[in-house]
Amino acid sequence: MKEMYPKKGRVILHVDMNSFYASVEMAYDSDLKGKPLAIAGNPEERRGIIVTCSYEARKFGIRTTMPLWEAKKLCPDLIIKKPNFDRYRTASAAIFDILRQYTEVVEPVSIDEGYMDITECSDLGTPLGIAESIQKRILEQLDLPCSIGVAPNKFLAKTASDMKKPMGITVLRKRDIPKILWPLEVGEMHGVGTKTADKLKSIGIDTIGGLAAANEIQLKGLLGINGLRLKERANGQDNRHVDPDSVYDFKSIGNSTTLPRDISNQHELLKVLDRLSEQVAARMKRKEAVATSISVMIRFKDRKTITRSQKLQNPVSKKEDIAAVAKTIFLKHWNGDPIRLLGITGTDLLEADKAVKQLDLFSYEQDAKKEPLINTMSQLREKYGKNIIESAGLQVKKPPTKENTGAGTSFNKDFLQDRRRSNESEKKDF
Repeated sequence: MKEMYPKKGRVILHVDMNSFYASVEMAYDSDLKGKPLAIAGNPEERRGIIVTCSYEARKFGIRTTMPLWEAKKLCPDLIIKKPNFDRYRTASAAIFDILRQYTEVVEPVSIDEGYMDITECSDLGTPLGIAESIQKRILEQLDLPCSIGVAPNKFLAKTASDMKKPMGITVLRKRDIPKILWPLEVGEMHGVGTKTADKLKSIGIDTIGGLAAANEIQLKGLLGINGLRLKERANGQDNRHVDPDSVYDFKSIGNSTTLPRDISNQHELLKVLDRLSEQVAARMKRKEAVATSISVMIRFKDRKTITRSQKLQNPVSKKEDIAAVAKTIFLKHWNGDPIRLLGITGTDLLEADKAVKQLDLFSYEQDAKKEPLINTMSQLREKYGKNIIESAGLQVKKPPTKENTGAGTSFNKDFLQDRRRSNESEKKDF
């Protein structure tokens, strides 16, 4: 069996659940199977955007991010359900529990996809046999379909898992790249978004093969270091390891909201920023993080979207501080036109206990009064460990309801952090 595994390289699987939220709802209620189903926000408000939909719904042209009203025009019989994040979180945890029964080298990258390194799993069967076993078990035990890519690195595994959906298994080797990948349009490559594809096409790079053969100096001038990285990927090169500890990483914390109507009243918009600041601050407390930059996203009535950021001298995590910076950014860049969406994101995050505050003229007196207490706490932490004393601001229990009712990145990051804590508890129990 070891002959089926490379002597020097790796064998990586990318497991990607198919239409995850819709599939979970169908597993929960079998009457939904075979019917056009969409998971979306509040149908009574304009924020009703399609989060995901079943493959039956996709046959009508319905797609992710489509407004609900447009989806209903395409398919009047479309069944619409609101997201049930507790249900999805439970299903996801069960999926990753199954994956870890094959190997501990599992890296969740979102609530519905993850990488596995099965290089040392030759005793379990061939790579293709393991992929088939995983797919079968997830379907039989959880009634959930998935696609799996089998490849020598993460990039190729991710690419392979997208090739056959639903319920596909694809093996993609480096020797397959010229025939399978290079003829594809460059925009179809994982990691190349619409804007990047447009930039590449502007210099005559239309296919993945063209990117693989592109001039490195020209690429770096156009896209910076990312251009060189994309060329490596186009040639099948990816040295990233499957890292189970990557769930520890998070680079930003943000919340956004689509307004129930277009708003141009400044007082109302500032109130929205207050609410968003409170949500971001609560999540920062839970993550024990502070932000050294704040960005504000503004989407106007005509859907034009701008994002503006401000680097901070002192890190922030409190609602009042976040709101003050966000409002300053907003008022500076808002032109008075009606707005349909607002968002606030804290970026360049630091762990709260490692953040260093730069004293300025206005905060010096206030901080000086706290210095004896801070020194005492630092000495205690150094002697007995950093968790011996925690500030009241960090003693926040996770609420039973979802703070972030959207279905995007914020929910996925929260999920990954929760999985990290769960894994640590399991290791201690063992």
